[in-house]
Amino acid sequence: MEAQKKVHRGRVVRQLPGCDSGSANMSGKLEGNILVTGSNRGIGLELVKQLAETTGEGAHIFASCRAPEGPGAEALRNLSTQSPGKITLIKLDTSDEDSISAAVQTVKEQIGDGGLNLLINNAAITKPETPAPLSATEKKHMMEVYETNVAGPFLIAKMLLPLLQRAAEISPEDKGDKMSCRRSAIINISSIISSIEKCPENFNVAPLYAYRASKAALNMVTRCQSEDFKGHNILVTGVHPGWVKTDMGGQGGALTSTDSVRGILSTLSSLSNKDSGMLLDWEGNKIPW
Repeated sequence: MEAQKKVHRGRVVRQLPGCDSGSANMSGKLEGNILVTGSNRGIGLELVKQLAETTGEGAHIFASCRAPEGPGAEALRNLSTQSPGKITLIKLDTSDEDSISAAVQTVKEQIGDGGLNLLINNAAITKPETPAPLSATEKKHMMEVYETNVAGPFLIAKMLLPLLQRAAEISPEDKGDKMSCRRSAIINISSIISSIEKCPENFNVAPLYAYRASKAALNMVTRCQSEDFKGHNILVTGVHPGWVKTDMGGQGGALTSTDSVRGILSTLSSLSNKDSGMLLDWEGNKIPW
């Protein structure tokens, strides 16, 4: 089925004629202190890799995952070794409030009087295993996915708010815009299948009740925080990374994690006031709620 080539594990790619996600020029490098969750594999790992390669000497990346010392984080540890002094590994389980609190405290201690310029909430899970029809989906799946995909990003942003405020206070406006990812921003990695309007287009090939509902809820958190934090000049935007070849997205994806992240970082570098509270794809195209 043609539709099956476009949807898998909660991520749907929307290819535009003549458009190469890797061809966009970044309008400015991302800088400052950056925290990425779920960074031990897939999109999160590639975000850390490309951020380490493209940011300046003054940038610092806090790469978090559940078990930074475990076997599943070997690639992340290798990245840290290759970029000495630029990447700090942080233990953070987004489903555990105590773990979030401890991670935030570690970041605060390392940043000191500085602020957090960019938070990328990337960590997410999907349950049960795809194709995850209604018959296989239980209450526990709904609750576990919500806890990680919605409550986790909500708490992380809430606890890091003082550091994000500090960054907004000490960073200059970006070309006249009060909001930018170089100043102070929260990026919530969402999905096109979170779109209620687009559900009829892709539901049959990706039922994913728990994942869809959680990402739709994350979109509302994004929208609410964009309103709540705009007085502090903190940008809050949701981003769909495309259908990516990862452990979570499967190997049938139309995008490599390299191309997806290249597009994401290009889009992030150009976000401004008008993009806060929006849901965009990796190329910066608006997705309807």
